[in-house]
This record gives sequence, structure tokens and C-alpha cells, in this order.
Amino acid sequence: MEKAGIIIGDDGKGRCFWHGGLEDYRRYHDEEWGRPVTDDFRLFEKICLEGFQSGLSWLTILRKRENFRAAFAGFDFDKVAEFGEEDVARLLGDTGIIRHPGKIVSTINNAARARELRDEFGSLAKFFWSFEPGTHERPEMMDLATLRANPTTPVSVLLSKTLKKRGWTFVGPTTVYAFMQAMGLVNDHLDGCFCRQEVDELRLRFKRP
Repeated sequence: MEKAGIIIGDDGKGRCFWHGGLEDYRRYHDEEWGRPVTDDFRLFEKICLEGFQSGLSWLTILRKRENFRAAFAGFDFDKVAEFGEEDVARLLGDTGIIRHPGKIVSTINNAARARELRDEFGSLAKFFWSFEPGTHERPEMMDLATLRANPTTPVSVLLSKTLKKRGWTFVGPTTVYAFMQAMGLVNDHLDGCFCRQEVDELRLRFKRP
């Protein structure tokens, strides 16, 4: 019997429903989403792209991700923090990305804030992973109703507030929780998804920064 929110693929594997059977989205689900990340540039990239996604679908952002990487210097926050008015004008004219003035300026601001965090904590990874929830935050096996009913958690609210106090923008608790899910700070692959166990095993072996 299929579990709620699970799609059985042509390979016989159960997956979280949200990839919708689309090849690029399925690859992202299988190979990236929920797998622990410690690379500072990837962490910065993801939290910025989650901000760009606000009001849109993640698939829209995913399909423009390479364009975003080219436009924002591979999300090297030391470089992005130095962007000026000419860069903002260039980005506003770049049809390959989401040309939202507020989100573009936010990314440049957040790059400077990321640099501050790196200098204070030694790495973005060390800062973000200090917000990894305890086991009380989510049930061991996710189900669809729980996932849909709880787009935030107490820890994502705390992380959002902490970032905002430090001057970050476009980092509301829902955006932050989506970042935590994607970067592996939690494992929200649904019960019945083959990635659930794989990610659990990765997290057991994972060396926290």
C-alpha cells in the first residue's frame, strides 16, 4: 500500500511527492535535498536562493540556478559583498535570474553579513549547524500531514530572529526552515521515500563542524 505523499517511480522507488515526476526536480530530490552540507558557499547560495524563491516555486529557481551562480560570482560572499551600483544595474538587466530589486540588494547585504558570521564563528557552517534541531523537533518518520501543517519550527523561528538581529534580510522562519530541510539540518524526506534511510545514514556518519 502506497503511503500518503509518496510517488512510485518507474524504477520502483518511492519518493516524496513534490518532485512531480519531473526529471530535473527528481534528480534534485534524490541527490541533493536533505543531504548534509558544510560548504560555506553552498550554504550561502541556498539561503539566498530561498529568499529569491519567496512567492515563486523552487522549480523556477532550480532551473535558473546556474544563471544565478554566474550572476553572483558563484555565491562567493566575499566577492558579492563588494558589489556596487553597477553590479545592481547589471543584475537588474539579467534576464536569466529573478530581477527583483529588493532580493538582489538583499543578497548583496547578506553577503556582507555572511562575511561577518564567518569571521566571528570561523565558518558559516559552524554557525548554521549550531541550530541543528534536537530529536524533539520532529517525529522520527515524517508524514505528509505533519509536513504541510508545520512550515516552521521553534528552531527555524529562532534562527530567523537571530539572522535578522544580525542584519540579514529575506530570512523569515518559513524561508529558513526550507533552507534547513534542503541543507540537511533536518531529514524531512517522507516515510516511504527511499531517501529517508539514506539521509539518516549520512547524518549518522556526518561530522558536524
